[in-house]
Formats: sequence, C-alpha cells, structure tokens
Amino acid sequence: MSFVKFAAVALLPLLAACGGAKDAGQQQQPAGPPEVSVITVQRQAVTLSSELPGRTTAFETSEVRPQVNGLILARLFQEGDQVRRGQPLYRIDPQPYVAQVASARAALARARAAIASSAGLQRRYGELVKINAIAKQDYENAITSAQQATADVAAQQAALKTAQLDLARTTITAPISGRIGLSVATTGALVTAGQTTALTTIQRLDPIFVDVTQASADVLRLRQRIMSGDLSRGGQAARVRLKLEDGSTYPIEGTLQFTDVSVDPATGTQTIRASFPNPRGLLLPGMYVRAELVEGTESDAILVPIRAVSRDEKGKPTVQVVGKDGKIALRVLTAPRTVGANWLVTAGLNPGDKVIVEGASMLRPGMAVKAVAWNPNAKPAAPAAAPAAAK
Repeated sequence: MSFVKFAAVALLPLLAACGGAKDAGQQQQPAGPPEVSVITVQRQAVTLSSELPGRTTAFETSEVRPQVNGLILARLFQEGDQVRRGQPLYRIDPQPYVAQVASARAALARARAAIASSAGLQRRYGELVKINAIAKQDYENAITSAQQATADVAAQQAALKTAQLDLARTTITAPISGRIGLSVATTGALVTAGQTTALTTIQRLDPIFVDVTQASADVLRLRQRIMSGDLSRGGQAARVRLKLEDGSTYPIEGTLQFTDVSVDPATGTQTIRASFPNPRGLLLPGMYVRAELVEGTESDAILVPIRAVSRDEKGKPTVQVVGKDGKIALRVLTAPRTVGANWLVTAGLNPGDKVIVEGASMLRPGMAVKAVAWNPNAKPAAPAAAPAAAK
C-alpha cells in the first residue's frame, strides 16, 4: 500500500468524528427564550366582602311565667309547636279567684248601698241646717260621710277589677307568636307569681338575627373608605350571605341591621347584627355560622392570582413581570387582602403590566422570556429551565 492511500484511510475516521461533532453542536443550539404564562392586569370593579364567625339569635324571645299562684290543671300546647299570640298555654285552678271576684262584687254592692244612705242623710241635713234645726257640725259630718261612701265605691270597683284580672290570669296565654320550647312545669305543679323559673320559652324565628364580631379597627377602616368614596354601596344596606355549620350556603341573603356603638375593651371588637328571612325554620337560635358581609364595591381595583405572588426575605409580597424589553423584572406589592383566588393590589402594579403566573420558578430577573397568555383552565406547564451559562 502506498503512502498516499495509507494517509487517506487514516483520515477517514477523523473526518467522520468532526462531522458528528458538528451535527451535535447544531442540535444543542438554544431554541429561543423560554415561554412563561402571563396575565395583563387591568383595573376593574370588585365587590369586597369579609367572612366573620357568628351565632344566630331569635328575633324575639319571651319567657312565660305565671302571674298568679295556684296549681296547674292543664297544659294546652304541644312542645315544639308554632303558637300564636294570645293562645292559651296553661290553665291554673281558678276556684280561689272566682271566690275573690264574688267577694269583690259583694263589697262593691255594699259600698253602693252605703253611698245611697249617706247621700240621703246629706240632703236632709242640708234642709235642717238652713232653719238652724241641727248643728252645723252635724251637717259637715254628713257631707264627709257621703264623700267617704263615694270613695269606698271607687275602691271596691278597683278591687273587683283586680280580682277579675287575677281570674283571667289563671289562663296563661302566649305573649308573642313563635316556636314554643320545652315545658318545665307539668299538670299538678304548684306555681307562684313572679317565680324565677320560666314555665316555657317562646322564640320568634322568622326573621332571625345573626350576631358577628369584627375588629373595631376593621370597622373604622371600612367606614373611612366609604366616607372617602373608595367604596360604594349604591345607597343600599350592606348585604350578607351565610355559610352553615356543614359548609353549605344559606339560600337567602340577609341585610345588615346595625353595628354596636360600643367596643368590647377586652377583645377590641364590635358586634354586627344582620337579619335573615327564615320561612322554613332552617336556622335555629345558637347555631354557629360564618357570615359573608358584602362591604361595598371598589371601582378601580387591580387583582393578581394568588399563585403568581411570592414573598421575599422580608416577607413582602412580590411578583415577576415581563417588561417591554421582554425581560423579567421583580415588583414589590402592597396587597392588604385577598378577594377569592386573587390578591387585591393597591400599589406596585399599573394597568397593562404583564404578571407572570406560570413558568418562571427557575428563572431570574433580567432573563429574556417569551410571554404567552395564561389559560387558567389548562394544566400547569413544567417550569422553564434557566438557560445554561456559556462556557
């Protein structure tokens, strides 16, 4: 084999290796800047609300107590029923009070008979004193007796009225309409007027109140924002939605009634009362609920998804944005609260800013990226890898 042929054969593997290395280098060339999903922030009207814990309270509550002494002869209601105002509930033995009414009537009749006698005596003495047939003192005594008889009639009339009231009170009636509870007293029980233990309790449940507590500082801040015009309620009372103990939402909205004028010095909170229609009696007094109080509408709000916000070493909320030059920049935000799945941003962003939502977890400020619109319904893409540093 000649020297030329030997050299050609030896160079073939080297040329093949060089061609393979060139192809590998072409395959490793970067395909362009990584893609990130962004949203373009805009100002929008947002309804603000607060979720606060609370308890349900009856609209009206009446503890039924006897107003006369005696034995209970009958209970006239079924526990747990709906009762109406004036409906008989208990019947107390009326016989002693029937006797008192009869005695009062007899005393009134005696007083009326006495007034007739004293009035006649006064007239006769009036004629006799004119002719000096009797002493003037006797005539004055007759006048006094007639006046006392008139007063006795009035007193006996009042006594009869009292006896009749006591007789009527032997039938205990419902002072309000509502749902009646357990009966403490049974037939044959001895009850007394003004006793401390109530016989039963009636509660009006439609409508029903919900009492919640809120920090006084939050109440003050809300009032200031409404007064300054930052929040608008449209001239309507604040609406309230309710979440029940099982997590379900009560189907009827309520309205804010009032905010307590005093602050609890121990907790620094104020009580807020809302009223809810309760036509089916689903809400019962004492239930634990969470009330979503609709505070008002902010007309120029900026919202950013919670997933786009992170925290720096100082704990301040930050987002990454894509600038006009296509590079990532870091923004520090002022975000005092959340609204659903978003942060409400009051400082740090402007309308038109492109906030990165997905794809920048491995990237750093200053890197060039390709921004695409974020699709919240799409599956999260794998985070873009940072470009390898050039050797």
